Amino acid sequence: MTIFYFALRRSFSNTTNLIFLTLFPVVCIFLPAGETWPPLPYGYQYYGIIILFAGIRLAAIMQEDRESGVMKRLAVAPISHYRYLSQNLLAFAIVLILQCVIVVYGGMLYGQALVQPHALLALFISFSVLSVAAALAWISFFRGKEVSFLVYMSLIFLVVILGGLLVPVEIFPDLLRRVAVIFPTYWLAEGKKWVVFGERLADFWVINGVLWLYAIIFVIIGSTRSIH
Repeated sequence: MTIFYFALRRSFSNTTNLIFLTLFPVVCIFLPAGETWPPLPYGYQYYGIIILFAGIRLAAIMQEDRESGVMKRLAVAPISHYRYLSQNLLAFAIVLILQCVIVVYGGMLYGQALVQPHALLALFISFSVLSVAAALAWISFFRGKEVSFLVYMSLIFLVVILGGLLVPVEIFPDLLRRVAVIFPTYWLAEGKKWVVFGERLADFWVINGVLWLYAIIFVIIGSTRSIH
């Protein structure tokens, strides 16, 4: 598990990563709640955006390895590509999951009205895994880290708006409401609604199932392209 522990240490190796992994999530705990929207306090409504940014920041570590030639040296090292990839992804996922635990249970201690905090934590964990998987798939299409990161940043703003994290989907025209369903952020927003208003547990499992399905697809795409 040497790669795993090394990936954990590298996750906090620069200031930008520290901000996305520590400062911003802690700030989310203390943001107030809105009057009518969003259903959860503002910090928990926008926390998904931080997860997406943190995911691409972590995945960029593997892109640095590719640029520096580490991936080529793996071809002659006694470490398979799948082992390298799986241990890095596991480390990144654990970092984000621990972050989710701190955000949710920190909010409970602070007194935030999270309604169903355990369900909210499960939702954030599903989205964190998806975030890492999506970032892996994304960086597999780019050779340059800077270009990859800048384009992904722009894409994040698009999907969080159309997915209903920044503004409610209900205000969109009918066509955009239909399009919103294809974005993982839409399912995160729906999951938050369920945490507050939901009654049927099956609906919550469907939402999480969709997020995990997206994650599996992204991992397949990212790992396959990384090998080639």
